[in-house]
Amino acid sequence: MNPIQIIFFDIDGTLVDMQTKRIPAKTLEALVRLKAKGIKLCIATGRSPISVPTFAGVDFDAFLTFNGAYCYDRFGPIYRNPIQPEAVAKILQNAAAIKRPVAVATGDRLAANGLDADLADYFSFANLKLTVAPDFDAVCQEEIYQIMLGCRASDYPAILEGVTAAKIAAWWDCAVDIIPSSGGKGAGIRRVLAHYHLSAADALAFGDGNNDIEMLEAVGTGVAMGNASDTLKAIAADICGSVTQDGIYHYCIEHGLI
Repeated sequence: MNPIQIIFFDIDGTLVDMQTKRIPAKTLEALVRLKAKGIKLCIATGRSPISVPTFAGVDFDAFLTFNGAYCYDRFGPIYRNPIQPEAVAKILQNAAAIKRPVAVATGDRLAANGLDADLADYFSFANLKLTVAPDFDAVCQEEIYQIMLGCRASDYPAILEGVTAAKIAAWWDCAVDIIPSSGGKGAGIRRVLAHYHLSAADALAFGDGNNDIEMLEAVGTGVAMGNASDTLKAIAADICGSVTQDGIYHYCIEHGLI
């Protein structure tokens, strides 16, 4: 196994406890110590740039937001992959047909055309309160990196009816992220690795949701949290303890990373 030079972390359910909405102290300690060892640290999340939390004492090297559709570091964008405008329009039409409001995300803004309980709960995970945007239609003319709406798995075919340029990335059973069909955390990771002239064998990733499948497959060592979905655990190279059990910290200790 190559020495690990870069690690990608999902946020919700991986770095942050979904119940307390905080990063456990030992997980934070692990990040600080990994950084001190010279390992590059990267966020890989479905969140938007404006909803990525900061963690005291830790400066991340890169951020893969919108499930890898918009990747950047402190110098600027590394990779941009917006949804095709025609696909955006069709998805909005399909969502209206099943009477579901949506939120769209540009590089620096979230805008919704309505609210329901599922969509509000979805944003509450990131401590965000979504409001209806009076200029929603104008926002939709900008580059859209992700579309979010509350739904169930049975709604997926209706949401994507007639859409080939976008796909669903789901990490919760009551809402979805819709991203470019060529997108996903795996695609973002490959761009970031190329940016740093690193290979998959140099990389490790931690995740817990089904939208982390491509992420774990894109690195040399993909680790599922103990609280991860059964689907993610089935494809992971390894499994650590849950976020509440300081899984990342103990994995890093046991494997000599810190």
